[in-house]
Amino acid sequence: MSEVVVGLVTGPDREQLVRLGRTLVDERLIACLNVVEGVTSVYRWDSALNEDSEALGILKTTSARVGAVERRIRELHPYDVPEILFLAVSAGSPPYLDWVSKEVAH
Repeated sequence: MSEVVVGLVTGPDREQLVRLGRTLVDERLIACLNVVEGVTSVYRWDSALNEDSEALGILKTTSARVGAVERRIRELHPYDVPEILFLAVSAGSPPYLDWVSKEVAH
């Protein structure tokens, strides 16, 4: 069984991330995506300071699928350089971790 990982991806709005999540779940690359609205991102881009409203997607997948998830997000995402981060899960509810592993195709 592959280790479960949590991924973070920001996007311009809820609708974009929900579409992304539907695709990734349908393709069995992730078990689920939670969308958090109302995120404010402060960052530097092209030497300019920016502050934008965004949505944050929190996805659950396995370490075996990280590469495929990243590639698919890059294909579907509207940003030139989307935030795509993966974090190791050190512990969690065994039934939930099993569910994630079963939902994600290997």
